[in-house]
Amino acid sequence: MPSKLFSRRSFATTLAAGLTALSLPVPAFALTEASASSLVNEVVTEINKVIASGKSESAMIKDFERIFIRYGDVPIMARYALGPDARSATPAQLKNFTNAFQGYIARKYGKRFREFIGGSVTVQAARKIKAGYEVRTKVKLQGQAPFDVTFLVSDKSGKSKFFNMFIEGVNLLLTERTEIGSMLDRRKGNIDAVISDLASAG
Repeated sequence: MPSKLFSRRSFATTLAAGLTALSLPVPAFALTEASASSLVNEVVTEINKVIASGKSESAMIKDFERIFIRYGDVPIMARYALGPDARSATPAQLKNFTNAFQGYIARKYGKRFREFIGGSVTVQAARKIKAGYEVRTKVKLQGQAPFDVTFLVSDKSGKSKFFNMFIEGVNLLLTERTEIGSMLDRRKGNIDAVISDLASAG
C-alpha cells in the first residue's frame, strides 16, 4: 500500500534527505532486494509521522535532524558534498563541516514537510547494482502527473543506508555538491567561511 505524503520537487529533496537519514542497523550481508525496498517504505512512514504530528515547523525540523543524525551516514554524505576540498580539510574542519551540513539539510528540507500532505509514494521494483540496490518508486501528488524517483541503497558501512536518489534523472546528492561548490568558490576555498555560511543557510 502507498504511504501518504508529499508537493513535486519539494518531495524529491526532502525525501532524499529523509531517506538518507533513515537506515536499518543490520549486518552488511543482510542487504537484499526486500530489505532495500523495506528501507524506502520505512523512511516514508517515519517522515509521515513527523508531518502528522501537528508540531510547529521548528519542532519538525528538530525531529528531522534527529532522524538524520541517528540513522544517516552523515560524515560520508558531508564529505561527498564538500568535494575535493575534503582531502585538504583538517579533521576538525571535517567535523565542523559535517555538523553544519546536517543542520543545513534539516532546515532546507524540513521546512517543506507541510507541503507533502495528501500525496502518495509506492515502491515499484528493486534491482541489484554494483553499489548495492536501486529501488524505483512512483510518486503521485495532488493535481500533478505521477513521476519516478529512484533510490540507491547500500550496506558498505555495515548498515543498510540510502546514499543517493534520482528524480526524473536528476542526481540530488550531486546537486548538493554543486551548491556547496558554489559556496566554496564565493569564499575562495575558505572551508571555515563555508562552515559559517552553512550554519545559517537552508
